[in-house]
Amino acid sequence: MSDEIILKRNCEAVLIPAGTKVTLQAGEPVMITQALGGSYTVIINGNMARIAAADADAIGQAPSPSESANQAASTGAFPVTEDQVTEQLRTCYDPEIPVNIVDLGLVYDTLIAPLPEGGSRVEIKMTLTAPGCGMGPVLQQDVEQKVLTIPGVKEAAVFLVWDPPWSRDMLSEAAKLQLGLM
Repeated sequence: MSDEIILKRNCEAVLIPAGTKVTLQAGEPVMITQALGGSYTVIINGNMARIAAADADAIGQAPSPSESANQAASTGAFPVTEDQVTEQLRTCYDPEIPVNIVDLGLVYDTLIAPLPEGGSRVEIKMTLTAPGCGMGPVLQQDVEQKVLTIPGVKEAAVFLVWDPPWSRDMLSEAAKLQLGLM
């Protein structure tokens, strides 16, 4: 837990775990509980909320480079590798669990296909730790946006799947150790 921070301006957030979008008001106190992968999980008025990297300045953090600037750097001249995609996915975190989605075992499949006009399309099949989690669409969008920052990626699609259902057995050894399950 961090010290209390006063919001410097109004900013958009998503309530956890419901996934409901809200506007947090300037002057409200928040506490950052997690700052991983560019987004921030905060406690406000007894509720958990996720603040995107684009609104980091509202909580006194340095904003991350804009996704449009990253996209402009994608020329399509480089072949996209599965290792690049996996490394980028390691920057995506469940807002309630301080472990990236790869080590959580949420990523089931990655397909990289060349596009006729150049560049690549990346398709990812992933799941959630709980099928009813309202954060699914938020996490799905986060994954798509981050994959689109990889040089050469022109299209990204993330599909939420439920078969096989996620279980703790899918956690990597590193995740089990980090979560105290070993």
